[in-house]
Amino acid sequence: MDTYVARQPIFNLRKKIFAYELLFRNGTANAMGDIDGDSATKTVLANSFFSIGLDTILGGRKGFVNFTSNLLINKVPLLLPKKTIVVEILENVEPTAALIDACRQIARKGYTLALDDFVYNDTWRPLLEIAHIIKFDLRQSSFQQIEDYISRLNNSNLRLLAEKVETPAEFASAKEMGFEFFQGYFFCKPEIVQGKEIPGTKLNLLQLMAKINQPDFDFDQLEKIIEKDVSLSYKLLRYINSAFFAKNHRIGSIKQALVYMGQAEIRRFVSLIAMSNLATGKPNELVRASCIRAKFCELIVGPQADPADRAEHFTLGIFSLIDAIIGQPMEMIMEALPLADTIKQALVDRSGPLFPYLMLVEAYERGKWKMVGPLSVALKLEGLNLPELYLEACKWADSLTTFA
Repeated sequence: MDTYVARQPIFNLRKKIFAYELLFRNGTANAMGDIDGDSATKTVLANSFFSIGLDTILGGRKGFVNFTSNLLINKVPLLLPKKTIVVEILENVEPTAALIDACRQIARKGYTLALDDFVYNDTWRPLLEIAHIIKFDLRQSSFQQIEDYISRLNNSNLRLLAEKVETPAEFASAKEMGFEFFQGYFFCKPEIVQGKEIPGTKLNLLQLMAKINQPDFDFDQLEKIIEKDVSLSYKLLRYINSAFFAKNHRIGSIKQALVYMGQAEIRRFVSLIAMSNLATGKPNELVRASCIRAKFCELIVGPQADPADRAEHFTLGIFSLIDAIIGQPMEMIMEALPLADTIKQALVDRSGPLFPYLMLVEAYERGKWKMVGPLSVALKLEGLNLPELYLEACKWADSLTTFA
């Protein structure tokens, strides 16, 4: 049975990644109904540590994991590395004497404790005294209610995390209130600059990304583009000689790199570098998320698909967050680019034959498991191992963005 694990980013004040929360479901069948919390956490831990590998899914960052009352009382977190795991205490946990004692022992061992979806209640005071992070759900409580809850906290060492932050305005408001960490998809939303055209330098990069992902783009032209750009050549050679490729010999020329990687992979690398230049001043996770979407879209089409179809799906994913990167409406950006109508239809109108693939990828990355199952069936992807493909996309994106 496949175990579905997605990771949701948690940012600091500078919009840099602080950690990921691991979101879990035990297959698409269970995504359609309830699942026991103990089983969910046990499975996500077993899968993350033994099947996937925690370093792979977290990329060296901290991981927030939900723990139920039973798992806390049995001190299951003590089996895990304290430098990596943040012990997240669910909001439906009853703060009994046994649970509070167990949490104190866990905290004394050096583990970071976070209270999830916090709503103030006097019975939580003992846990507030030992917790390190407190999470407030912006969809569950208003800013006024949260201010009231914060005023009742006596522990000045508590660090505040706002979750389900969905817009740049909510991010700004949470910062003003004293929040230090932020979870949600606000970073995917464009901060539109009204009345301005896309600058020429950015338009050139956008057009380069669009052109090189065309199926009929000439390979010799691609080589010339890379050789003329010293920074691009340097980054490409660093990437091709990295541990990701695990080669026995060093590659020293652009020509060798092109032959070794192949046309499709080189195109993707140039796309990433162009997009990274476009995303200056934006969260690094924006580029990483675009790369994950692109690779995931390509992989779910399957290796048996026509190369042009795989390229089209990759292009769909890589441009799916370009409005947030550029700060302009998607419609304006698409008007300026020579992309297929099916891609533009999916990105601008959110309709057409490609849009369900984008919906599936978005649902998976957000852990909306009730959507993943039906979409997989509708797209006839039941035979695919989506968790494995998602992990492959994450690994590919993490390895690539290191060199951007």
